[in-house]
Amino acid sequence: MGIFSRTRDIIAANVTDLLDKAEDPAKMIRMIILEMEETLVEVRASAARTIADQKEMRRQIGKLEAVQSSWTEKAELALSKGREDLAKAALVEKQKAGDLAEQLSHDIADLDGSLKASETDIGKLQAKLREARARQNSIVTRLESAHNRTRMREMYAGPKIDEAFSRFDLMERRVDMAEGRADAAGMGAAPKSLEEEIAELRSADKVDAELAALKARLGGTAREG
Repeated sequence: MGIFSRTRDIIAANVTDLLDKAEDPAKMIRMIILEMEETLVEVRASAARTIADQKEMRRQIGKLEAVQSSWTEKAELALSKGREDLAKAALVEKQKAGDLAEQLSHDIADLDGSLKASETDIGKLQAKLREARARQNSIVTRLESAHNRTRMREMYAGPKIDEAFSRFDLMERRVDMAEGRADAAGMGAAPKSLEEEIAELRSADKVDAELAALKARLGGTAREG
């Protein structure tokens, strides 16, 4: 069942009030826009049928005018032959055609009023539809912002961050231990050979590289949030 009972309700509707009362504003605005679009299509289709009807009536009027002209000629012919009775009958048929043409002209005028009303309604429906679409864009933007804020809070307060910092602390501890062992190994010992010093540099480089990689991953995780 629709939100509106169609054109009049849509034109009179307060979109803001409808959304304020909705449990799911995003779903509600989609429904509102869909119904407005469907109603706009229906009103335009009705206007198109009215225009087509008017064109058909004007064609009929043209034919009736030709009929009237024909009966006038027949009446004149009958009179010229002294048949006043036939002339009178011909004029009666002409009058019938004229009356029908006049009625069709009145109908066309009535349909003109209907078309003007439809044109006004279409303009108002389009304005309401623009309003609803603007509200939809606003709602989508607000929802995206809310989701992003939620993700940021989860990122900074969630277990992933705690785990990353724990690993970061562990790596720093490992670096401290490596440096401590290097310092302790040199206490009271003979000077290191060239090979030993180079091996220690390589070991330190590996730890530094792993620490740098961890920092890079941590920084990338924070940026994704």
